[in-house]
Amino acid sequence: MKKFIENIQNIWKVEELRKRLTITLSLILVFRIGSFIVLPGVDSARLGADGVEAGTIEGLLGLLSGGGFTNASFLALGIMPYISASIIMQLMGMAVPAVQKMQQEGESGRKRINNYTRILTIIICAVQAPSYLTLYVGSRNAIPAEFIDSPLWWIQSVLVLVAGAMFAVWLGERITDKGVGNGISLLITVGIIARLPQSFVAETVNNAPLTVIIEVVVFMLIVMATVLVVMGVRKIPMNYAKRVAGARGEAVGAQGARSYLPIKVNSSGVMPIIFAQAIMTVPVMFMQSSFGIFGFWYNLLLAILIIVFTYFYTAIMINPKKMADDLKRNGGFIPGVRPGDETANFIDDLVSKITLPGSLFLAIIAIIPAIAVLFGVGDGFALFFGGTSLLIMVGVVLDTLQQIESYLLNRHYDGLMEGTKIRGRRVQNESSGM
Repeated sequence: MKKFIENIQNIWKVEELRKRLTITLSLILVFRIGSFIVLPGVDSARLGADGVEAGTIEGLLGLLSGGGFTNASFLALGIMPYISASIIMQLMGMAVPAVQKMQQEGESGRKRINNYTRILTIIICAVQAPSYLTLYVGSRNAIPAEFIDSPLWWIQSVLVLVAGAMFAVWLGERITDKGVGNGISLLITVGIIARLPQSFVAETVNNAPLTVIIEVVVFMLIVMATVLVVMGVRKIPMNYAKRVAGARGEAVGAQGARSYLPIKVNSSGVMPIIFAQAIMTVPVMFMQSSFGIFGFWYNLLLAILIIVFTYFYTAIMINPKKMADDLKRNGGFIPGVRPGDETANFIDDLVSKITLPGSLFLAIIAIIPAIAVLFGVGDGFALFFGGTSLLIMVGVVLDTLQQIESYLLNRHYDGLMEGTKIRGRRVQNESSGM
């Protein structure tokens, strides 16, 4: 514990890291405050945000937005429209030649794609905002009678919701650029964590102490299993030809330098879960009744989407052909595999094999809340028991810790994860083979 406290203190000794953490925490605070600022003209007393059932899609959206959705705040739409737009743009990158060309243009192409993504986000928000006002706010009689037939109020509210969603995107991008971690994912995680204490307290009130203890133990085991899968790596042994020079500088022989090519079991990170959940939020915009998130069909569709998006995003993140070319160019090779196309096929086959169990595990974790409810766990706490909430929290927290770790190691401090298997230094040493 003493060593851990010293490592925490070291964070504030690194000036750049200290500034980035300050910016990150400040922008997160702004986001949290914004989630409680109610839309102009809405009667918040009639919303009954605390009474929204956790087992509905509306309750889940409230969880992912940190309460903004159920509070009818100007951040009610959150960043889900941006994520939906990102999904559409990435799908277009596989089918539309113009988008494929932009993806190959490097930094300039990336900026153009980001601009198109923002424009598409505005369009999605313009569609979702009236649906949200009608199906959620209006159904709870939270719109005063004098505003129901007022075009000016509707136009104003839609514009505010669109502006709020773009403001949330801006906050996320600023955290990514100027802070620590992936800003978009971090904002979702903060909203989830904010609801955890309330759900846990409700669980302790409604159940016997022994039951709560058992639930917490199972919860910790699920977290540990999730961390192991998220951080799991398949090491492909590699050799590099290394010339050994004699006393006069002439080459007298060659010696192989052993290293490893790490392929993560979950190379796609937390994005498939976020993507799948973004797709699953669509029904609430078009259904008058609440959509149960603990139902069989909802969980089956969610699991399938997670598996599909895991393969999809892994294909984007890992390019076996490029990896094989880089190895060949640097004089590296996989023992028993010829350089070039054979190496690319070997890596592609390996990635496919390890992605399957990884995607299945993510899908199983995603449906655990529905299973937990069957065993008597409360709806609110069950959302943290597994599912999207747990996967997002674990993935984002680990990514953020690894970024902090890299800053500490680069400044010659002991890493934050000193003595654990997820330390950046240990992976670094194993990769170098030294």
